[in-house]
Amino acid sequence: MANEASKQFIDAVTAAAQNYADTLSAAAGSAAHAASGGAIDPFVFRLAVFVMAVFVGYYVVWSVTPALHTPLMSVTNAISSVIVVGALLSVGVDASTPGDDGPLWARVFGFVALILACVNIFGGFLVTERMLSMYKKKG
Repeated sequence: MANEASKQFIDAVTAAAQNYADTLSAAAGSAAHAASGGAIDPFVFRLAVFVMAVFVGYYVVWSVTPALHTPLMSVTNAISSVIVVGALLSVGVDASTPGDDGPLWARVFGFVALILACVNIFGGFLVTERMLSMYKKKG
Protein backbone atom coordinates (compact mmCIF):
# COMPACT_ATOMS: atom_id res chain seq x y z
CA MET A 1 0.00 0.00 0.00
CA ALA A 2 2.74 2.44 1.00
CA ASN A 3 4.84 1.43 -1.99
CA GLU A 4 2.01 2.24 -4.40
CA ALA A 5 1.30 5.55 -2.67
CA SER A 6 4.96 6.56 -2.88
CA LYS A 7 5.04 5.51 -6.54
CA GLN A 8 1.98 7.65 -7.28
CA PHE A 9 3.56 10.58 -5.44
CA ILE A 10 6.83 10.23 -7.38
CA ASP A 11 4.89 9.97 -10.66
CA ALA A 12 2.92 13.12 -9.80
CA VAL A 13 6.06 15.06 -8.86
CA THR A 14 7.87 13.89 -12.00
CA ALA A 15 4.94 14.86 -14.21
CA ALA A 16 4.69 18.27 -12.54
CA ALA A 17 8.44 18.92 -12.94
CA GLN A 18 8.37 17.88 -16.60
CA ASN A 19 5.31 20.05 -17.22
CA TYR A 20 7.03 23.02 -15.55
CA ALA A 21 10.22 22.56 -17.60
CA ASP A 22 8.25 22.23 -20.85
CA THR A 23 6.18 25.31 -20.04
CA LEU A 24 9.25 27.37 -19.14
CA SER A 25 11.08 26.32 -22.31
CA ALA A 26 8.09 27.04 -24.51
CA ALA A 27 7.55 30.41 -22.81
CA ALA A 28 11.17 31.48 -23.41
CA GLY A 29 10.97 30.48 -27.07
CA SER A 30 7.60 32.14 -27.50
CA ALA A 31 8.82 35.32 -25.80
CA ALA A 32 11.74 35.56 -28.22
CA HIS A 33 9.38 34.86 -31.10
CA ALA A 34 6.99 37.61 -29.97
CA ALA A 35 9.74 40.12 -29.08
CA SER A 36 11.22 39.85 -32.55
CA GLY A 37 7.87 40.26 -34.26
CA GLY A 38 7.80 36.63 -35.37
CA ALA A 39 11.24 36.75 -36.99
CA ILE A 40 12.82 34.21 -34.61
CA ASP A 41 11.64 30.63 -34.56
CA PRO A 42 11.61 29.19 -30.99
CA PHE A 43 13.83 26.29 -32.12
CA VAL A 44 16.41 28.72 -33.49
CA PHE A 45 16.28 30.66 -30.21
CA ARG A 46 16.97 27.51 -28.17
CA LEU A 47 19.73 26.48 -30.56
CA ALA A 48 21.33 29.93 -30.26
CA VAL A 49 21.25 29.71 -26.45
CA PHE A 50 22.90 26.28 -26.61
CA VAL A 51 25.64 27.51 -28.98
CA MET A 52 26.32 30.55 -26.79
CA ALA A 53 26.54 28.29 -23.73
CA VAL A 54 29.11 26.12 -25.53
CA PHE A 55 31.28 29.13 -26.43
CA VAL A 56 31.01 30.71 -22.99
CA GLY A 57 31.84 27.39 -21.34
CA TYR A 58 34.84 26.88 -23.61
CA TYR A 59 36.30 30.32 -22.91
CA VAL A 60 35.60 30.12 -19.18
CA VAL A 61 37.28 26.74 -18.80
CA TRP A 62 40.33 27.57 -20.90
CA SER A 63 40.93 30.91 -19.17
CA VAL A 64 41.05 29.40 -15.68
CA THR A 65 44.38 29.82 -13.92
CA PRO A 66 46.05 26.63 -12.64
CA ALA A 67 45.41 27.67 -9.02
CA LEU A 68 41.65 27.60 -9.63
CA HIS A 69 41.65 24.34 -11.56
CA THR A 70 41.08 22.11 -8.53
CA PRO A 71 37.99 23.99 -7.25
CA LEU A 72 36.61 24.06 -10.79
CA MET A 73 37.03 20.29 -11.05
CA SER A 74 35.22 19.86 -7.74
CA VAL A 75 32.25 21.85 -9.03
CA THR A 76 32.29 19.85 -12.26
CA ASN A 77 32.21 16.64 -10.26
CA ALA A 78 29.23 17.91 -8.28
CA ILE A 79 27.37 18.74 -11.49
CA SER A 80 28.22 15.33 -12.92
CA SER A 81 26.86 13.64 -9.82
CA VAL A 82 23.52 15.35 -10.45
CA ILE A 83 23.66 14.08 -14.03
CA VAL A 84 24.27 10.57 -12.69
CA VAL A 85 21.11 10.80 -10.59
CA GLY A 86 19.09 11.89 -13.63
CA ALA A 87 20.64 9.17 -15.78
CA LEU A 88 19.84 6.54 -13.17
CA LEU A 89 16.24 7.71 -13.13
CA SER A 90 16.14 7.48 -16.91
CA VAL A 91 17.74 4.04 -17.04
CA GLY A 92 15.79 2.66 -14.08
CA VAL A 93 13.13 0.13 -14.90
CA ASP A 94 9.98 -0.11 -12.83
CA ALA A 95 9.74 -3.75 -11.78
CA SER A 96 6.20 -3.46 -10.39
CA THR A 97 4.53 -3.07 -13.80
CA PRO A 98 5.88 -5.65 -16.25
CA GLY A 99 6.16 -4.53 -19.85
CA ASP A 100 6.10 -0.82 -19.01
CA ASP A 101 9.82 -0.03 -19.12
CA GLY A 102 9.47 3.31 -20.91
CA PRO A 103 10.83 4.20 -24.33
CA LEU A 104 13.95 2.32 -25.36
CA TRP A 105 15.68 5.47 -26.65
CA ALA A 106 15.27 7.17 -23.25
CA ARG A 107 16.95 4.25 -21.52
CA VAL A 108 19.76 4.12 -24.10
CA PHE A 109 20.47 7.85 -23.81
CA GLY A 110 20.25 7.57 -20.03
CA PHE A 111 22.80 4.75 -20.08
CA VAL A 112 25.17 6.76 -22.31
CA ALA A 113 24.77 9.78 -20.01
CA LEU A 114 25.46 7.56 -17.01
CA ILE A 115 28.68 6.20 -18.53
CA LEU A 116 29.95 9.63 -19.64
CA ALA A 117 29.14 11.26 -16.30
CA CYS A 118 30.88 8.46 -14.40
CA VAL A 119 33.98 8.83 -16.59
CA ASN A 120 33.88 12.59 -15.95
CA ILE A 121 33.58 12.13 -12.19
CA PHE A 122 36.36 9.53 -12.05
CA GLY A 123 38.66 11.63 -14.24
CA GLY A 124 37.89 14.72 -12.20
CA PHE A 125 38.87 12.99 -8.98
CA LEU A 126 42.07 11.71 -10.60
CA VAL A 127 43.01 15.18 -11.80
CA THR A 128 42.09 16.74 -8.45
CA GLU A 129 44.18 14.19 -6.57
CA ARG A 130 47.12 14.79 -8.90
CA MET A 131 46.83 18.57 -8.49
CA LEU A 132 46.64 18.28 -4.70
CA SER A 133 49.65 15.94 -4.61
CA MET A 134 51.73 18.72 -6.16
CA TYR A 135 51.31 20.71 -2.93
CA LYS A 136 52.29 17.85 -0.58
CA LYS A 137 55.80 17.66 0.83
CA LYS A 138 57.92 14.85 -0.53
CA GLY A 139 59.24 12.37 1.97
